[in-house]
Amino acid sequence: MDAVVGAEFIYNGFSGSNLHLDGEASITQDGVLTLTTGNSDYDIIGHGFHPKPVSLVQEHMRLPSFSTTFVFSVTPKNTRRYGYGMAFVISSTPDLFGASGDPFIEFVPAVPTFFAIELDTVTANYRRFLNIEDNRVGIDLNNQTPVITSPAGYRYNDADGLLNFEGLSLSSGKPVQVWVDCDSTTMELRVTLAPVPMDKPSTPLISYNVRLESVLVDFNFTRAYMGFSASTGDTGGASHQILGWSFNVGGPAQPLNYSLLPLKRPVEQIEDTNMKRLTKWLPATVSLLALLAGSAACLVLRRWCKKRAEGQEADWEAQLGPRRFPHKALRAATSGFGTTQLLGKGGFGSVYAGVLAASGLRIAVKRISSGSTQGLAQFTAEIIILGRLRHRNLVRLIGYCRHKDELHLVYEQMPNGSLDTYLYGHTKHSLNWSQRFRIIKGVASGLLYLHEDWEQVIIHRDVKASNVLLDGEMNGRLGDFGLARLHDHGADAHTTHVAGTRGYLAPELLKFGKATKATDVFAFGAFILEVACGRRPMGRNVRGELLVLVEWVRQVWVASGCVADAMDPRLVDYAAEEAELVLKLGLLCSHPLPGARPGMRLVMQYLDGDLPLPEFSPDYLAIITDAEQVVEMTPSVATTITSLSGGR
Repeated sequence: MDAVVGAEFIYNGFSGSNLHLDGEASITQDGVLTLTTGNSDYDIIGHGFHPKPVSLVQEHMRLPSFSTTFVFSVTPKNTRRYGYGMAFVISSTPDLFGASGDPFIEFVPAVPTFFAIELDTVTANYRRFLNIEDNRVGIDLNNQTPVITSPAGYRYNDADGLLNFEGLSLSSGKPVQVWVDCDSTTMELRVTLAPVPMDKPSTPLISYNVRLESVLVDFNFTRAYMGFSASTGDTGGASHQILGWSFNVGGPAQPLNYSLLPLKRPVEQIEDTNMKRLTKWLPATVSLLALLAGSAACLVLRRWCKKRAEGQEADWEAQLGPRRFPHKALRAATSGFGTTQLLGKGGFGSVYAGVLAASGLRIAVKRISSGSTQGLAQFTAEIIILGRLRHRNLVRLIGYCRHKDELHLVYEQMPNGSLDTYLYGHTKHSLNWSQRFRIIKGVASGLLYLHEDWEQVIIHRDVKASNVLLDGEMNGRLGDFGLARLHDHGADAHTTHVAGTRGYLAPELLKFGKATKATDVFAFGAFILEVACGRRPMGRNVRGELLVLVEWVRQVWVASGCVADAMDPRLVDYAAEEAELVLKLGLLCSHPLPGARPGMRLVMQYLDGDLPLPEFSPDYLAIITDAEQVVEMTPSVATTITSLSGGR
């Protein structure tokens, strides 16, 4: 059988497919890949694999980047019997029945080399050495014991930009989507979960640094099979099903089309006959009374909320510069806010692409729920601030709309999307150095305008790669002003609430909760290191230890004597002087002491070449902190560095 080179395939349902099936696996009439059913009390195993092997050969025998996503469901026979779970598998053979079975895992390959993402639904004792609790996700690398596990769920940023976790039940019978992304350049393996039809969360559930070709040392790289394995074990019946699957080598997997997936089909399960009879004679009169009472309460509450909202609106609407759009115009422009128009999803709502019928202007509409006071505060802050700003490196707000319980912000659409997709999204067109340097200078120019050149001081509070959008000429534009605060020049900021994103938060912000221009500069420093190095401000190294980018760059500088050794390895051609300037400036802006950071005017002068960056050593960036004070180590050029703070 010939191997597939640069393989890419997608199954929006499995009707008509010729998957390699064994065990109890089958494909139903409506296109569901069923690995096991819930009709038996004894151990059932099923495997389903893509029929052709995928070639994993790359130059120098490096494993290429790959990406896959699939939708699955696990339905237990009853509340006490869940089955053992399932796994996504990469193996050198699709025939997994040649080995002895272990009742505590979903599969045991007949070869010693394999890779798997486990979705465990019961407590397992892996080879009797490691107890793993139920409802967890794990990564297997040539071993039945996972190298890393996590409770099933997804991570998201809340209204304050802080990372939160929402748990998911793997055996609820409801469809769940999994994304597995392997980046051969950064050696990062990411696993992400979300309930269907939620968008892919921006933060993975599991992130693990490993070079897979070193793990799969005995692997036949030219014949790698991709598929799924499941087992009911001795816990009794459970239905393990795959509803859709997409895979790609060398790029992102194609998104699944939810409208084509067999999502509406009820998954097989044993229903309690007595419960079915009970639901048939539930008193209709009780339901009707409850419905009438609920409707009356909703009507009263809706009128009260409308009056309250109109009163709040009067306070801020007079200050607005942008136009107010009719809701019908925005619905028409975005095809009714259809899923095909969805650009992304954030802490406050979703963003949709659209085209205004009257002018043909391409727009991006942020749709926000006004159910919370915080949502309304973010909405009004963004309108009042962005409505009067005019700068080539800031996203332009065109208008807004309030309709019933929905809030809408209308922006000029940036055709090239957000910067982080180019840094981490496995796009075919990676940014070269001249583009990255121009983006850094553009964001710096926008921040200078906010801090120094506008009529008031604006503290953005959330400078990061995902909030930088790229226009048609790949110029960087800073957006998302939902957390921004403003005050008069010469006055003190009044914010005492910590907001922002981990990895970009200045130490004093976490300690005192006060956002200033210096905290924005700290975030900008983390941002430019991120752009230059191609790494997130916070992550995990190969050993699973926390890796802070600013400290990693400093350590590279100390170890090699050349700070440019920290540059993104994907950049094969860059200006050495500019790279050294950007990395050292990023370290200086990220200095733990706010007084040692340059203001944005000085930052622009350094980037434009109008002033040389002062010389300093890596030791200048090292400080010792305790609960009472911050003690600075002796810098190599103390008098020069001290003068940097005068630029703010």
